[in-house]
Amino acid sequence: MLTIRCLVQMMLEEKMKCNVGGVDMVVRLVAGAILLVVALAVPMGPVWQTVVLVLATIGLVTGAIRFCPLNALLGINSCGDKQAPGQSDA
Repeated sequence: MLTIRCLVQMMLEEKMKCNVGGVDMVVRLVAGAILLVVALAVPMGPVWQTVVLVLATIGLVTGAIRFCPLNALLGINSCGDKQAPGQSDA
């Protein structure tokens, strides 16, 4: 089971290396901005508004910092690095 402690440890071990590439970043930023506008402009219940705001925040933050913990957990890297998984920079 994935815990917050396990996720933080994984992020520290990965040193939050870029794993969100150019197109992926643009999609996350645009989708996050659209969701933010929808959450603030469209009348909806407080639960749905909170869900949409959380999704917007996740999209905007992961797009801005170009790191996604879920991508790291699943081994997905759209950053375009040609380095094979498991190889170090040294």
